[in-house]
Amino acid sequence: MKKIHSLRSLLCTLLASLSLGLSVNVQAAFPDKPIKIVIGFPAGGPLDTHIRLLTDKLQSILGQPVLVDYKAGAGGTVGALFVAQASADGYTLLLANTGTMVINPAVYTPPPYILLTDFQPVARTAQQALGLIVNNEVPVKTLKEFIAYAKANPGKLNYGSAGNGGISHLVPEMLKHETGINIVHIPFKGSAPAFTDLMAGHVQFMAESIPQVANYAKQGKIKVLAVTSKTRNIALPDVPTVIETGVANLEVVGFYGMLAPRNTPPDVIQKLSNAFKQTLETPTIQERMITQGADPAFLSAEQFTKFLQSETPRWAKAVKQAGAKLD
Repeated sequence: MKKIHSLRSLLCTLLASLSLGLSVNVQAAFPDKPIKIVIGFPAGGPLDTHIRLLTDKLQSILGQPVLVDYKAGAGGTVGALFVAQASADGYTLLLANTGTMVINPAVYTPPPYILLTDFQPVARTAQQALGLIVNNEVPVKTLKEFIAYAKANPGKLNYGSAGNGGISHLVPEMLKHETGINIVHIPFKGSAPAFTDLMAGHVQFMAESIPQVANYAKQGKIKVLAVTSKTRNIALPDVPTVIETGVANLEVVGFYGMLAPRNTPPDVIQKLSNAFKQTLETPTIQERMITQGADPAFLSAEQFTKFLQSETPRWAKAVKQAGAKLD
């Protein structure tokens, strides 16, 4: 009997060790299936362009396919809520912009989510200014001329945005606050349809990310009046800054970043963050991003968390000053 008992004890010990080993191997194997990156806007917009630039390198680093899923609506809120409610296993991530991360919680009443309660930051992947643009039929060549034209036609000009509550909504509101012009907001479900209506003349003005703006400007489809950064942008070297045009308080630089559902394991977050770091350090990717007008400004998960903690109150103040509120 003693021999049987000893044998059973030995088998239990071996099984426990094997079980522990399997557990460690499962954790070490992440990822062992495709990773889905959700974008809260339609295909063809700036976030889509951004992730397409990173996907091939990410896949080679992670050893798994990286799939893009579009869940458009409410200025990125639909996609954000989808990811917030997803399994916290690292296989569903959110690629979000400034609007989704720090403007929406301040614009909507009540807030649709609390950023650092419902999400775990993974990495900041880019910073970029915006271009202030008009369609080719608007009889202006500079931002100063546009302000004068808008003042001469109060309430007659429309501006398009990628959706209520996003940065492309807030920046024109900030321009209105700073200059006293009266232009009417027309929200779209993403920047791609907004650009389509801008070029068709249904809206006259937009504030959008530099890569998208530079692409359409080089095709001669729009006019760029100014960029919202402190210095001129390499993708649009002949376009003045808002400071140069006399609107000094409109300096705005947006950012992109990856978020995971809250309670995603720290080791998974670390592996994902490292993968984005390696991707953004790739010289060809850096060169393409900079040429397009974006800054590959990587921040680790910890650094990105601190950055968001500082950005949230700053944008809440900007929202209040602009009077941008949504229910």
